Amino acid sequence: MAQSYKSLKEDFVSNLSGGGIWEINYVTAVAPAAVLLWSALQSRQGFFSNYGYAAFTTDFLLNVGAILAATTVYSSAPIALNAFLILPAITLYLFPPASRARQKRASQPASAIKPNESQQGQGPLDTIPERPFITHYRGSMMVVTCIAILAVDFRVFPRRFAKVETWGTSLMDMGVGSFVFSAGLISARPVLKAQAAGATSSVGASLKAAGRHSLPLLALGLLRLFSIKGLDYAEHVSEYGVHWNFFFTLAVLPPAASFIQALPYSLHSVHLIALLIATSFQATLDLTALKAYILSAPRADLLSQNREGVFSLFGYLSMFLIGQAVGLDILPRRRYTPSVALFGAKVNLQSLTRLCLWAVWFSMLLFLATSYRALGLQVSRRLANLPYVLWVSAFNCAQLALFCAIETFVFPGVYSATDKSTEGRRSKHATSPVLRAFNKNGLPIFLLANLLTGLVNLTTDTLVTGKVGAVTTLFVYAGTLTVTAKRLHDHSISFSF
Repeated sequence: MAQSYKSLKEDFVSNLSGGGIWEINYVTAVAPAAVLLWSALQSRQGFFSNYGYAAFTTDFLLNVGAILAATTVYSSAPIALNAFLILPAITLYLFPPASRARQKRASQPASAIKPNESQQGQGPLDTIPERPFITHYRGSMMVVTCIAILAVDFRVFPRRFAKVETWGTSLMDMGVGSFVFSAGLISARPVLKAQAAGATSSVGASLKAAGRHSLPLLALGLLRLFSIKGLDYAEHVSEYGVHWNFFFTLAVLPPAASFIQALPYSLHSVHLIALLIATSFQATLDLTALKAYILSAPRADLLSQNREGVFSLFGYLSMFLIGQAVGLDILPRRRYTPSVALFGAKVNLQSLTRLCLWAVWFSMLLFLATSYRALGLQVSRRLANLPYVLWVSAFNCAQLALFCAIETFVFPGVYSATDKSTEGRRSKHATSPVLRAFNKNGLPIFLLANLLTGLVNLTTDTLVTGKVGAVTTLFVYAGTLTVTAKRLHDHSISFSF
């Protein structure tokens, strides 16, 4: 008997074994490489300061189109694509920058601002500055995620990039973890603001505030659940379970993290608490029957039907807390102390050094967990086990370090301003408007991406669509998301995770 179309779709994304970690690194390096070229065009030519259609199109092609290419037509040659992006950036630095007159017209420095206009936004510097490299990191992560959730249904998207069944690594497995890590990173902001204001809140008040943040995610989870069941949409049950989905995971994490933050001295040892949770969960998997239960138990009741989603919460909570620990370390303003001279400008290496140390620390722990003979653990997104937590943490710290290095050396004076208005202009000058729009509106864009993915799958036979048709569809889809994000941002609308 011929398989139904639904079962064919489910088989297309099931029982996959993933690919190598280094290939994932090469593919994802396209995002910072694209930002490097964007930054070179901006710093040397002021190309994006007068932001018209040409600048928007170039911004889109660099920061969205390059990622689309890396996951489809250039999936077998990511190093070449990285070279195509990096070499022009280097070339721009081999020639003199644009004339002073052009730079002055494009960037409109503080001296060109009228006195009354300059004074409107002046004031003391924020304790938590807006950091362009964080915006680029989160915006790029959102772009990769949105592209992958539709691209995975086409054959032009390599199966080794799709989510692994049980053991192994893949691009989409990293995307899931990066989403959680990124959410934890930004969750440090309200904590730091409360610390700066000297405010304290009870456990109940913290849980109530986190609950309000989780309500939209819970609603989206229910909407996705009823939509999939009502439309008889293809689903990969072993990913999260029969009823559970990723929105439910995201909804649970903020209240759980708020409860842990209420523990004495927890903010001074967040990453240690996270590692304790991940290690304890790994020990439970190895020393009890829990691993066998998660991987092979019959789906007889509500818990067993959703066991992957429920028990993976321990690993995702660990990632969230590690992201928060990194945020607590790098988000606060530190005294601007230039330490290295480069190209005639002094740069501050504090944030970059800290991120490199975080990346090395988690990389060493990952190597120990996966290579040490007595442990020999394997990465599993399905279990969200200790190696998965360490891999996600090491990867995201390294990605942050790359974006931070670009900002540090290309725009060294972002944080040397003495007033809020000047710093705001410098930060805006150093930030891609497209990636800023994706970062500021992550929630509606992710929802729209899911809706468009469902629409395409209900109206198109993605399994038989050729390379040209698939890439065209994905390009239109990515363009729709980008234009929507930019329009929302232009109207000062912001809904981020």
